[in-house]
Amino acid sequence: MKQGALLKWSRVILAILFFLPITFFFVDFSDVLPDSLSRLLDFQIIPALLGGFIGILVLQAVLAFLFGRIYCSVLCPAGILQDIINRLFCIGKKKKKGSRRFLFRKPSNVLRYGLLAVTVILGVFGFTGLVMLLDPYSNFGRIATNLFRPVVMWGNNLIADLFMKMDNYSLYHVTVSTVTTVALVAAFTALLLFVIMVVFRGRLFCNTLCPVGSSLGLISRYSLFRITFDKAGCVQCGKCEYSCKAEAIDAKNMTVDASRCVTCFNCVSSCSKNGLAYKLNPIFKSNKQEALTDLSIDTSALKKPNGRRNFLTTTVAIAGSAPIVSALADNVSTEKEKEIKKWPPITPPGSLSLERFKDKCTACHLCVVQCPSHVLRPTGLEYGLDYLLRPRLAYIDSYCNYECTVCADVCPTDAIKPLTKEEKITTQVGIAKFMIDLCIVHTEKTDCGACSEHCPTQAVHMVPYEGTLTIPNVTEDLCIGCGGCESICPVRPVRAIVIKANTEHLFVDLPEEEEVKEVQIDDFGF
Repeated sequence: MKQGALLKWSRVILAILFFLPITFFFVDFSDVLPDSLSRLLDFQIIPALLGGFIGILVLQAVLAFLFGRIYCSVLCPAGILQDIINRLFCIGKKKKKGSRRFLFRKPSNVLRYGLLAVTVILGVFGFTGLVMLLDPYSNFGRIATNLFRPVVMWGNNLIADLFMKMDNYSLYHVTVSTVTTVALVAAFTALLLFVIMVVFRGRLFCNTLCPVGSSLGLISRYSLFRITFDKAGCVQCGKCEYSCKAEAIDAKNMTVDASRCVTCFNCVSSCSKNGLAYKLNPIFKSNKQEALTDLSIDTSALKKPNGRRNFLTTTVAIAGSAPIVSALADNVSTEKEKEIKKWPPITPPGSLSLERFKDKCTACHLCVVQCPSHVLRPTGLEYGLDYLLRPRLAYIDSYCNYECTVCADVCPTDAIKPLTKEEKITTQVGIAKFMIDLCIVHTEKTDCGACSEHCPTQAVHMVPYEGTLTIPNVTEDLCIGCGGCESICPVRPVRAIVIKANTEHLFVDLPEEEEVKEVQIDDFGF
């Protein structure tokens, strides 16, 4: 097997070994896969950066310096998804010169590095919204969570219906409950952006919009192993340029832009005359001029019609990556509804505080799909732009399980810090607020007590009210804000007991265990 084919298929196999488990982990609605599989996500650069995992960042930098941008073709799920889109687009097309329609183009360095600089500066000042919108891993997470997962679940339901007709009940119906309108629009917009860019310009997203790709490009331009031309063996057939999805190969001048090359090895495998090779070729030895040329900013491209068109197209694409949000909140009809809607979002246990969570969460929605009680939901604009798409605890029809720490266990950015069981059951994410004028005990003079029965810490308990009636009372020092009371409250549309978020998470004492009295049983115990 030729070197090019061997390198290409090795890259493809490694990419599959990373991509499939990560994708299955996002779409796993029956919780078959172990939570430990989330460790594969530790190799993602933006989560490692926000989580402060210096070792991972150093490893990625070393890999880029040694071998080029293998992260983009092997480890990045968004990059692999773009390769799959490209492959699907090429199905049925004859393998002839120019069939993939890729041609060498000069890099848009003004936009590329300018966008990277803006992203870094905003991140330093605590605004991670741009990082969230451009991070390849987080975009893939939203696509997998809000598009791929519902499709898999609907497919499961169709198969379950067929099995039931044959008296086979091994599969069961599942409900898509965690997908919100805004999250769906954001996921569809990201996927559409990938498709359009891949079809017309290959890896344009990776080499223009993606902050990870731009950062790795600064390192890979000096990589030790790189793809280079053998000028004696090259016949200038152009196959390498037509197969380069990064638009980084100039076959006419026999140069390869190492900063944009994603090390997919398509060019090497397509070359039949050994005109290209992936080999040790230090930048300091033979490619100084190429590096200097690539470092220069091509401002003239903005003055040419095509350059302006590319600039405007990419700028529109950036704007399009921000979800188009329609109606985000229902019309409020009461003063209590208006007041509640002003409350801050309830962040997951382990996030420590609202501000910290906003700084570290990139809205990949992994915690949303892994939450066993489906209480985490992506947000729209109801909490402002700086909380857009990030998850909150929504006690609509469920609550946060008392001892569950799954969201903290799988979070790749450390936005939700790992908690022990003892820490989880004493972490106060919010406090229950009881509104007596809405409670059916007060309005309908009837017994209820559902909120008290579902409180795991005895923070909500019943006290005498009128006659034989009892009414809820909240001991705030015991409440952890799990939402058991709110989720079960029968009052609609505004519930009589709701959780108000703590912007800084607190800790409460464990509830005292009830004393068990020994009972002397005589005869048969009647």
